[in-house]
Amino acid sequence: MLVLLAGLFVVHIATAIMLFVSTIANVWMVADGIDSSIGLWKNCTSGSCDGSLSYGNDDAIKAVQAFMILSIIFSIISLVVFVFQLFTMEKGNRFFLSGSTMLVCWLCILIGVSIYTHHYAHSEGNFFPSSHQGYCFILTWICFCFSFIIGILYMGERKSRRGPNPNHIWGGVVLYCQTPILGRKLLATMLMLP
Repeated sequence: MLVLLAGLFVVHIATAIMLFVSTIANVWMVADGIDSSIGLWKNCTSGSCDGSLSYGNDDAIKAVQAFMILSIIFSIISLVVFVFQLFTMEKGNRFFLSGSTMLVCWLCILIGVSIYTHHYAHSEGNFFPSSHQGYCFILTWICFCFSFIIGILYMGERKSRRGPNPNHIWGGVVLYCQTPILGRKLLATMLMLP
């Protein structure tokens, strides 16, 4: 379980970083023939991101910007709540609060990237006729998948109730395993004899 929690923590941090990068970088759509890209905030041409978006005042792009910022906020809140629950929650309880907060992050990503896809990703008036999605667009969809998986796993994960018995008279290591098929606990003791 400790390995699963550590893995979830690492993937959660990676997801938050990828969300941050995909929201800030201006490579959501890339032109095929020239060195030009478009993001949520600016229009970049030849490495210079000075141009503003032609549709910058549209309500749809403002909604995408808002939902992507909300997804970053909820991802970080979920990470903080998870660490807080890890150290203060009673043993045997589930990580419902951190899981539900991560699922709110997932929902914000879904809404934001869906609006962008509908309004801008396949629109020829948005960009050059021959263009494709940039790495930020793809990274956002990857974060969408990761945030859903993390949220579901958080909600299903329990804080460990048992651990090694420090008062074991033989000084051995007590391992507890639960088999879901049989539904009972197996006890394995390894004796460390001098």
